[in-house]
Amino acid sequence: MKNSSNNPESSFHSSWSMTKLMVFSLLIFLTYISYSIKFVSHSSNCSNNNNNNKDQSLGFTTTHLINHPQSELPISNSDPPEPEPEPVKTNISHIVFGIAASAKLWNQRKNYIKLWWKPDRMKGVVWLDRAVSTDPRDDRVLPPLMISGNTSRFKYKNPKGHRSAIRISRIISETLRMRRNTEEEEEEGVRWFVMGDDDTVFVAENLVRVLGKYDHEQFYYIGSSSESHLQNIHFSYNMAYGGGGFAISYPLAKQLEKMQDRCIQRYPGLYGSDDRIQACMAELGVPLTREQGFHQFDVYGSLFGLLTAHPIAPLVSLHHLDVVQPIFPDTNRVKALERLKGPMELDSAGLMQQSICYDQSRSWTISISWGYAVQIFRGIFSVRDMEMPARTFLNWYQRADYTGYAFNTRPFSRNTCQKPFAYYLSKAAYDSNTNRTTTEYVLNRASNMTCKWKMADPSRIQTVEVYKRPDPYLWDKAPRRNCCRILPTKKKGTLLIDVGVCNEDEVVELR
Repeated sequence: MKNSSNNPESSFHSSWSMTKLMVFSLLIFLTYISYSIKFVSHSSNCSNNNNNNKDQSLGFTTTHLINHPQSELPISNSDPPEPEPEPVKTNISHIVFGIAASAKLWNQRKNYIKLWWKPDRMKGVVWLDRAVSTDPRDDRVLPPLMISGNTSRFKYKNPKGHRSAIRISRIISETLRMRRNTEEEEEEGVRWFVMGDDDTVFVAENLVRVLGKYDHEQFYYIGSSSESHLQNIHFSYNMAYGGGGFAISYPLAKQLEKMQDRCIQRYPGLYGSDDRIQACMAELGVPLTREQGFHQFDVYGSLFGLLTAHPIAPLVSLHHLDVVQPIFPDTNRVKALERLKGPMELDSAGLMQQSICYDQSRSWTISISWGYAVQIFRGIFSVRDMEMPARTFLNWYQRADYTGYAFNTRPFSRNTCQKPFAYYLSKAAYDSNTNRTTTEYVLNRASNMTCKWKMADPSRIQTVEVYKRPDPYLWDKAPRRNCCRILPTKKKGTLLIDVGVCNEDEVVELR
């Protein structure tokens, strides 16, 4: 057998193969090294750029250890953009009031305005038909008085109305014009113009809550209809009643002011001021945005049934206070309204809000109108019935016709056993330690009625105490009626009730 080492040809081939293998391996190795260097360099560059961007977004400047050519570094001489400021929420300083008044009734009705007007915080004007004698003490607590412009050039052809409706319809425009001439409305950030009468009482905090839901830079005409179905048919369901009050956004008020005088001339046959406003809104293409808390109160008699079943909406205004009875018994109209100021200051969002609960052991239905009154009924009545206003009032045409209202009502029972025992607000207080309000309601003497039913007698309850935590953000959430719960007590002749936001799964059930 031949030895391969002694064969020159075999040795040559073997040597050549080994050389090719080494060269090939060397090429692979060099290629791998080259790509590795490029990859590491690229990753480092990206990482440094990303870090630099992050640092700049936070407003810092960072010096990196790795040097780069000057042309590769990001250059920026400007400061990072500042975050946009939070939008300012609507507050009372953004609202200008235009109040319609007559010289004949001024001394009487100015007392309604004193109930709600805050001269250090509010802006507005009272517009009169002629000059009145003034008391210097009133100047500090009432809005300034102005005389409306001459409207004799406008036609008025309605045989049942009065041409003063023309001057009243121009109050928003005249208020805007007056403020523009003094260069006030732009500087003070006016967002809304609100119209009302001298016998209108506003709950200013709730007015702000309602208007704060809307974009004041858009065209808005906000108010409510009449309680009288026939009034709405005669005038319009698309009309906001001026006595109940309505709000017009600033840009819409500017458009109204530009065209209103020409618009008024086209409607000489209309009756009042608010239907003239609505006619001009129709020409501008702006519909009425309805808010249930504006109350025209086109009714006669007692408001008890309406106020104890207030809709689930913030109470914004009360009107026709000279027409209806005082809202509390045994006092005059102004003093009755003054009694509301206590709970209004403690929890304006919850004022007049209804809660319904049951005392199962005594078969009682209890309805609370917070800050106003409590009712106890013998028997168990459905929530559906209790949320309907009881007809303690007559409609605008002074008829006891239940079809004359623009909402559902229920009869006020004539059976003494079914009539409610009414407890009216006597005092309101706030405990800062527990963050709770305590309102006390005392039995009205007229509620003591004899009844032969063999069941617990509510007349044994002389006082109802209601505990409630104030909730200024109540109307920032989806509307829902508050719940009430009867609390145990050893106080003789006293009923204790807790009122608060319902739990998510809490339901008032008839058991």
